[in-house]
Amino acid sequence: MKQFLLFLAFVASSKPAFSQDTFSIVAVDTITGEIGSAGASCLDDISFPGSGGAIIISDILPGRGAIHTQSFWNATNQANARLKMEEGLSPQEVLDWLKVNGVGGIFGAQQRQYGIVDFDPAGGQPRSAAFTGTSCLDWKGHRTGTTYSIQGNILLGPGIIDSMEARFLAATGTLADRLMAALQGANVVGADTRCTDNGTSSLSAFLRVAKPDDADSSLYLDLNVPSLPAGMEPIDSLQNLYNQWLVTDASEPVLTEFRIYPNPAKGFFSLSGEKLPGRVGVFNLNGDLLFSAEMNVPNPAFRPNLPAGVYFVRILGSEGRSATRKLVWLGSK
Repeated sequence: MKQFLLFLAFVASSKPAFSQDTFSIVAVDTITGEIGSAGASCLDDISFPGSGGAIIISDILPGRGAIHTQSFWNATNQANARLKMEEGLSPQEVLDWLKVNGVGGIFGAQQRQYGIVDFDPAGGQPRSAAFTGTSCLDWKGHRTGTTYSIQGNILLGPGIIDSMEARFLAATGTLADRLMAALQGANVVGADTRCTDNGTSSLSAFLRVAKPDDADSSLYLDLNVPSLPAGMEPIDSLQNLYNQWLVTDASEPVLTEFRIYPNPAKGFFSLSGEKLPGRVGVFNLNGDLLFSAEMNVPNPAFRPNLPAGVYFVRILGSEGRSATRKLVWLGSK
């Protein structure tokens, strides 16, 4: 509840952060149930004391969803977005409520930018929604897929969001790996144009992932770079923190390497590797789960009925750590 308490403190002060603009991603993992949040901004804990930097936009409800509120950030809107998700509203319903009932009403909404993902509490299916107001500062925009939402404003151009999306979809590994890859897609000087003179993409950056049973105040992964000396790149610093976390985190072993064969494949594919427990899932490039099956025999073979294309195969180990490989599928027959 740490972040939420921070939001309430800002509600009490009624001081909006007019300079809070950023690029960010929220996403869910349909196999592990993990929910992630990552972003960066040319705002830091020095320019906005007490904010922690870009992380102020991030709110994760473990097992349910994640919300980013940015551009002319307002604590009341962020707190209300959380409350509406807790009440059971879908991401799109939360956005629709904010556009009418948020601070400033329908006119104030045009200054805001939102990205929301969740799991439908009724069926557990992933959902996403985003909104970019017409009064957000250029360049502004968003990209959404079934399992993710990427958004940004005061950007160098649409290529920043495009690169983040491409890196996220192409990356393999855990949700945290893919979120970090997405941020690296924006690791160019002036990604947030206010940081051009600083020679960096941003001034602060964060990466957060919650497992389904995490407490709000104790997430599985919670890394933040609130500020840095002039000229140092926050995304690189965050990458270093993440690399150290991967080495020191002993809560889950890395899943044994596996191989897909044949690859390219037609009609069927098999997996090889030591101790392949759990389930296998086949996902499209948007992160939609299209096929799944139990892996209860050594070197199992699978016959998904899918059109030709490029897919991702992911297996989930008995300890919960997932691994992903790319599959070139030539068709079912």
